[in-house]
Amino acid sequence: MKSILFVCLGNICRSPAAEEIMRQVVIRHGAADRYHLDSAGIGSWHIGNLPDRRMRSAGADHGYDFCSRARQVKSDDFHRFDHIVCMDRENYHDLMRIAPSVELQSKVSMMMSYAKGYPGQREVPDPYYGGPKGFDLVIEMLEDACEGLFKKLELSRIDNG
Repeated sequence: MKSILFVCLGNICRSPAAEEIMRQVVIRHGAADRYHLDSAGIGSWHIGNLPDRRMRSAGADHGYDFCSRARQVKSDDFHRFDHIVCMDRENYHDLMRIAPSVELQSKVSMMMSYAKGYPGQREVPDPYYGGPKGFDLVIEMLEDACEGLFKKLELSRIDNG
């Protein structure tokens, strides 16, 4: 079973959306039994909260139910998860600092590195301070990147037997 932790700043917009979108991707491909998915935030501001209401609304418009509860990433997550996928460079640098060892830092990747339809886009923008269209854009970017991540992990699984 592959385990993936999605990380953003507060765990109320991008990372819970990525968690649920990826969950739907693996279900659609008949692979739900091979994946454990979770999300977390760098900060502790929103622990226990549902995702931002605007993200939940945009998610519902796209057919998703974003309902996970926010939590803060912990150094132990580097031992619990095979992959830690972050949304932007700031998250990436924070995760490098939190990682218990240099070896475990290798588990961290950038979400947009798996996207195909957004050439040159290196980060998933934080929609928190923007308008409603920003939430829709983030969902569309995450749909693309989650498909790419799934394909990469499945190819790796096949190649490794």
